[in-house]
Amino acid sequence: MPCCNKDDETFEGRWFQHPLMRNALIGALIAGSAFGLGHFKIAPHMVTVAFYVIAIVISSYAWAKEGIEELVKKHQIGIEFLMLSAMTGAGILGLWDEAAILAVLYGAAEGLEEYTFAKTRASIRKLLDLAPKEARMRKDGQEIMVPAENLQVGDIFLVKPGESLPTDGVIMVGQSSINEAAVTGESVPVEKGPEAKVFAATIVQGGLLEIRTTASFQNNTLSKMVHMIEEAKEQKGNAQHFIEEFGEKYSPAVFIVAMLVMIVPPVFFGAAFGEWATRAIVMLVAGAPCALVMSTPVAIAAGIGTAGKNGVLIKGGMHLENLGKLKGVAFDKTGTLTVGKPEVTDLVSMDGTDNELMQIALSLEQSSIHPLAGAIVSKASDMGVEAALVRDFRSLTGAGVQGRIGDELYYLGKPKLFEEFGIEPNSQMKTLSEEGKTVVAVGTDKKILGLIAIKDAIRPEAKQVVADLHRLGMKVVMLTGDNSRVAHAIAQELQIEDVRAELKPEDKIAAIEELQKQYGAMAMVGDGINDAPALARATVGIAMGTAGTDAAIEAADTALMGDDLTKVIYAIRLGQKAQSISKQNIVFSLALLAGLIPAALFGLITVAIAVIFHEVSELLAVANGLRVTRAIR
Repeated sequence: MPCCNKDDETFEGRWFQHPLMRNALIGALIAGSAFGLGHFKIAPHMVTVAFYVIAIVISSYAWAKEGIEELVKKHQIGIEFLMLSAMTGAGILGLWDEAAILAVLYGAAEGLEEYTFAKTRASIRKLLDLAPKEARMRKDGQEIMVPAENLQVGDIFLVKPGESLPTDGVIMVGQSSINEAAVTGESVPVEKGPEAKVFAATIVQGGLLEIRTTASFQNNTLSKMVHMIEEAKEQKGNAQHFIEEFGEKYSPAVFIVAMLVMIVPPVFFGAAFGEWATRAIVMLVAGAPCALVMSTPVAIAAGIGTAGKNGVLIKGGMHLENLGKLKGVAFDKTGTLTVGKPEVTDLVSMDGTDNELMQIALSLEQSSIHPLAGAIVSKASDMGVEAALVRDFRSLTGAGVQGRIGDELYYLGKPKLFEEFGIEPNSQMKTLSEEGKTVVAVGTDKKILGLIAIKDAIRPEAKQVVADLHRLGMKVVMLTGDNSRVAHAIAQELQIEDVRAELKPEDKIAAIEELQKQYGAMAMVGDGINDAPALARATVGIAMGTAGTDAAIEAADTALMGDDLTKVIYAIRLGQKAQSISKQNIVFSLALLAGLIPAALFGLITVAIAVIFHEVSELLAVANGLRVTRAIR
């Protein structure tokens, strides 16, 4: 975090209006006046000194106060105390102009850093402004406008075309395309109708919607997102922890060395006190590790903030750091690489028409809650087929169902069910199975009337995501509980070579551990709570499609609010970029310290030059860190 004052976290003015920056600018004007008065001998020396002192006090009050408080309350010598010591020493030696330069430039640098962090925080808080502050509520048959924060779970509110939702809910009446970019980061509108979940700040683009509230304004998806992003910024990565711990030990060491530089040569070797005291002051400035301390937090804060605005919740600096270290990604299949909604792909009628085949299938499956039954019912509805009356219905555990339509007893189920009747599988069954489709046979105990092939469609973007991961040099693995034949068929289409099928939850954990030993840091991508154990065990657990799902968000280190798999690539590239920028800043900061400290000890630079190098390096670290916010390609 920035080196000093953090009180004004909600500042939203211009950069020169920030209190620290404003004070530094005022100090600069006064110091400039003092320089003019002294240089042109317009005023007595004491007046000039008075002007410098006023400039120093105004420019340094906030950060100097923090340095003293840190020393007194925490018994720690921090960067602010080093600068305060250097500034005080320069004043004692009569170097008032250089003391003023230090106060002004350090104050200005701190002001810009604070302004940068405040703007980052404010940009996230502004997400809440996307949700309207009032809601059109239906109560006792009338429409009334109420504050959005007054909405309670169960209340009914209306949203007209062009308006955004005040909170989360479920559509009761109406249908519309909804822009969910504020929550999921996906700008393509989504069609939604009755019983569909909708979220705060999303924009209705079609008809009038009547919505039942499912979360209060304070507890809706958008509010939770903002809260989690703000919390995440406070959670530090390993590099940041190391740098802060290093700084806590390094700053006192710089102070001690500077004191020795000032005392040892004059006392033991008869050197001129003024010269070595000046070198000690330069040493305090040159050795202050502010750029090093700022090397990672700006990139981390900027990365987490920009990810949140793109529908990716990264739950801390450590997880952003780990995203940049990944060597591979393991995917769950159902609901992750596939859409999680089986569809009928083929109808093979062997005796009768497709409509007759679907009528029998619909009649037997219309009351079932099995996902495959849902696919059959949906297909029958699309074909306009109506169910017939079924008698003597019976579920055949693990095999299928049976029921009597008219005078005939029909069966629907796995091909193995019909093998028990002595009916051998045909070549069409084998062909469809090899294509990764689940084959359902329909018939009697004498013959098969037809086949229905069902497949869970692969996400449109899945193949490109896998190809992008390969280009990034990542190992790509599929971990699924589905049968091996279906898993390998989908993996072949997506060009995933490592497939591990028919896995129980504990098997997925073992697979993740094995992959981490073999390749290094691994991410696990799943569709929520069902994959929670594997998500928790992976280096980075990524849950997708988690908008409005508390359990799924809690289970993962990173949560993709929408169902867009390309956000996995976005998150990884963001992590890599943040890590690269942090490393650049660290190397630059250490190299600068390695050059400035010897230069200070040998008297090669003045206080003013040391201050300029120090503050410019600090601002360069901040500016470089902010590059994380640029678009990831």
